Amino acid sequence: MGVPVAAVAALANTRIGRKIAIGMLLIIALAGALILTPLFAIPFAVAGQSITADGGRPPAPVANGDWGYPLAGDYFKGRGFGYNPVLGCSYCSTDHQGYDMAQGCAAAVHAAGPGRVITAGTYQGYGNAVRIDHGDGLVTLYGHMQWNSLLVGVGDQVGAGVPLGAEGNTGKSFGCHLHYEVRQGGTPIDPQPFMAARGLPLK
Repeated sequence: MGVPVAAVAALANTRIGRKIAIGMLLIIALAGALILTPLFAIPFAVAGQSITADGGRPPAPVANGDWGYPLAGDYFKGRGFGYNPVLGCSYCSTDHQGYDMAQGCAAAVHAAGPGRVITAGTYQGYGNAVRIDHGDGLVTLYGHMQWNSLLVGVGDQVGAGVPLGAEGNTGKSFGCHLHYEVRQGGTPIDPQPFMAARGLPLK
């Protein structure tokens, strides 16, 4: 009994003995990790399946007939239509021609109504933008979206709720938000009464 203990103690004091001891500790640690991995991996896998059960699509915005909100869910209201100066922003227009709404960088931006995409990419001071022609001189614009986020191209036919891209901070922008603009015959009109007339009041 004393001989094996003495042999192990003598082996532990050698370089080879220390390497063997370290190797044994690594094997024990790996075996423990293999045993414990399912305890952590299975709950995450189940949670991931419930999140992507709908194919990973973002939630659709509320719609009323052919029209819907450009963002799904609640949002923060930024500048409204008309005279709205931004303190500390020398390049921001004081005559705001749209309605700013924000859910945070990368939030999904949706088409508000049916029509044909006439712009998908860089557009004036709006940065990465999409414009949709709804017919009869009515055009909506979705500005400041993230670069490389657009999901539509010029000529695409879209309907309310179709994802266009992601909320961003491109162009003449002062933080992540969606600039939603409505033009009738080339003239900007206030999006609030326009959307309210379609049963979709903005904040």
